[in-house]
Amino acid sequence: MSPDNTASSLLGRDGLLIATTVGLILQFAMVVAGHYSAPVKASFAIGGMLFSLVAGLLYIRLAPSGWAGACLGGAIAGGLCAIIAIAVSVSLKDTPAQILWLGTSASVVTGVIGGAIGKVIG
Repeated sequence: MSPDNTASSLLGRDGLLIATTVGLILQFAMVVAGHYSAPVKASFAIGGMLFSLVAGLLYIRLAPSGWAGACLGGAIAGGLCAIIAIAVSVSLKDTPAQILWLGTSASVVTGVIGGAIGKVIG
């Protein structure tokens, strides 16, 4: 079995793409709103992790798989949408650069949690 077949059996690529895109749209909307609104900017951490959780949950709803696939897909969807949005926020000087790794790490974890929640609620 080639590595590509193994990855394909764990991850639903279309579901991953859709979940990551939805999470990214939500994250971008928050970053843009936070650039102009201090109360939104003050909620970046909670909002970003929530959107990563949603991306993880959405992933498992779109690409049902076992626990490994749910957690891995949730981690990728949650982390990928976060790192891109945080990079935009850092470039706008709305967020310190160290948040890039810290926020992404937290979002990977909440993406895993979202995937696990989706797996549990079926």
